[in-house]
Amino acid sequence: MDDDRVTRRRVEAGEIRRANRGWWDTDADAYQAEHGAFLGDVDFVWCPEGLREADAQLLGDVTGRRILELGAGAAAAARWLAAQGARPVALDLSAGMLRHAAEAADRTGVRVPLVQADALALPFANAAFDAVCTAFGAIPFVDDSAAAMREVARVLRPGGRWVFSVTHPMRWIFLDDPGQGGLTAVHSYFDRSPYVEQDEHGVATYVEQHRTLGDRIRELVGAGFRLLDLVEPEWPAGHQGIWGQWSPLRGQLFPGTAIFVAEKPTN
Repeated sequence: MDDDRVTRRRVEAGEIRRANRGWWDTDADAYQAEHGAFLGDVDFVWCPEGLREADAQLLGDVTGRRILELGAGAAAAARWLAAQGARPVALDLSAGMLRHAAEAADRTGVRVPLVQADALALPFANAAFDAVCTAFGAIPFVDDSAAAMREVARVLRPGGRWVFSVTHPMRWIFLDDPGQGGLTAVHSYFDRSPYVEQDEHGVATYVEQHRTLGDRIRELVGAGFRLLDLVEPEWPAGHQGIWGQWSPLRGQLFPGTAIFVAEKPTN
């Protein structure tokens, strides 16, 4: 993309919502064509490193539990949860991604409720879910992720678990490059200015937010959560896949993903 179409700048909430809904609606077909095989139709992959919930069990025993997949995309994780005996609901802002979720349900016969909604205004009652999860969904894209954490806390029952994966915050120091160019620090870790792609008129078409590790922990604590674990998946031996900035070269040197495991206290 041309240099003048990529910037780091503040963006108003409404422009962010329009940009990201439009981006994922437009990009849904290309995204699934590129990554669908890796993600699977009925599978729960936490990150480009390939860590699966079947192995990590970050949500614990899901049998019979009502689980919200936030920013679900094509909802492969929600279908996997259903296959394990959970009662999932898949939510996403993008109609384009939810169309792929419906098509995958037709292919597999595994159906889960699909909801189009904003992560900042979840259309569910208080304490409606036993767990909430997302693999790179919603949290990196909303302008007020602290408010999103509070919404998750609201719909989660006491004792429920909130697990989400995001790009590891230290990755924001480097260029979005899976090769040698992505090994040199060029940005300040402390610059929270969003990454923005924009059209020829300067209107945002894609916006992704940066928060430090400390920011994320403060968001969780501020929403009333207790942090149980912070998982930084290592790059697996023999994994040669490249996903955007993720690659064997970079993955062997520093983490690409951070997975936060938190719990809503019972008192």
